[in-house]
Amino acid sequence: MQSQYSTRFRSDTCRATFRRTALLIALASVASGAHATDGYFTHGYGMQASGRGGASLAFTDNAFGGANNPATMVFSGNRLELGLTAFTPRRSASRSGLGPGLDGSVSSNRKWFGIPEFGYNHMLSDQLALGVTVYGNGGMDTDYPGGTFNCGMGSANMLCGQGHLGVDLMQLVVAPTVAYAITPRQSIGVSPLFVYQSFKAFGLQAFAGTPGLSADPSRVTDKGRDSSTGGGLRLGYYARLSDDFSIGATYAMKVRMSRFSDYAGLFAERGRFDIPSNYGAGFAWTPSRGVKLALDYMRINYSDVPAVGDSSLRPTQLGSANGPGFGWQDVNVWKLGAEWASSDRWTWRAGYNHTGNPIRGSDVTFNILAPGVVTNHVTLGFTHKLASGNELTMAYMHAFTHSVSGASILPVFMGGMPAGTEKISMREDSLGIQYAWK
Repeated sequence: MQSQYSTRFRSDTCRATFRRTALLIALASVASGAHATDGYFTHGYGMQASGRGGASLAFTDNAFGGANNPATMVFSGNRLELGLTAFTPRRSASRSGLGPGLDGSVSSNRKWFGIPEFGYNHMLSDQLALGVTVYGNGGMDTDYPGGTFNCGMGSANMLCGQGHLGVDLMQLVVAPTVAYAITPRQSIGVSPLFVYQSFKAFGLQAFAGTPGLSADPSRVTDKGRDSSTGGGLRLGYYARLSDDFSIGATYAMKVRMSRFSDYAGLFAERGRFDIPSNYGAGFAWTPSRGVKLALDYMRINYSDVPAVGDSSLRPTQLGSANGPGFGWQDVNVWKLGAEWASSDRWTWRAGYNHTGNPIRGSDVTFNILAPGVVTNHVTLGFTHKLASGNELTMAYMHAFTHSVSGASILPVFMGGMPAGTEKISMREDSLGIQYAWK
């Protein structure tokens, strides 16, 4: 496995790898992690997985095991993958039934994002591989115009604050990976997860200014960008049960993050915003020569994280130990993928991804800031193997428009009960390209 090209790979590529790694980490750090399709996780990590609906747990054709299944890396060979995705979400919110000044609709101004990706795998022997994957999560990135509403004290944004309204969350994960083949057909893998995240909120002056709403009103909004760090672990298992059938499974523990101290009055537990645990299993089947079908199941436990999972209707203060959150429910994700190798040079992909909607109607008001409501996605993609042996891969994703409606909790700030109707909507498209050195 290693002897065919290990010398060339080391001499021509390895030194450049670390320069490219540093560059990609820098790019990912400044790029918004806005590629949110399964809640605030993306539908697929790595361009190959993206083209088949995110199905990845039983595939060995990429270097993104650190984000998917670490165990697959020992069967992936030497690879260096660099990619970039253009992501275009469309988010909107509307309100009716509360009267002039409070009723209306807005759309987020943030509509284009460039999202880099990086994966590297090196075979130390036929049984041992070492690699690194750099990827991101996010999607809580909105920017609604100000001055389009009137809450009784002059022009305001949709949540009765001043200026533009929105949030920006980015999570960057660096996942070094070790994979070991315990038999010629089975492997295990582990990826330590080193996480950096940043966040800012703006236009939430009404949340800070309402007496008793926040445990720390001075740390709710317009504090600029704050950051936090943390660490976790992803484990994986992979097996080729036959020449035509393989399985994979993965588990990622909850990542405990340091606090966003500048937003201690907004997020529960004085600014803590952890990353939820998740797990999954899948299979890939080759029913005929050149054709593969795959199905993955993933569970994302958003309720693990109080800032994300606690109901926005909790009768406690923002920022407190049991404070209100976005009210996101745990979701089940199904990823169905197919690919067809029409020749030695061309592989074509298609997929479908379905996720449960994490947002209930009772939590719509808070989720104007983060309307992660899309549930159904279709994908297409291909890989072209060049004469050099390197690969060019592209993937397209469309997430269909989905909306959630519920009563507004703005009247609660004034001592009343939820009233009127608010609706949040979202749809998404993305187009990515990746080059792989082998």
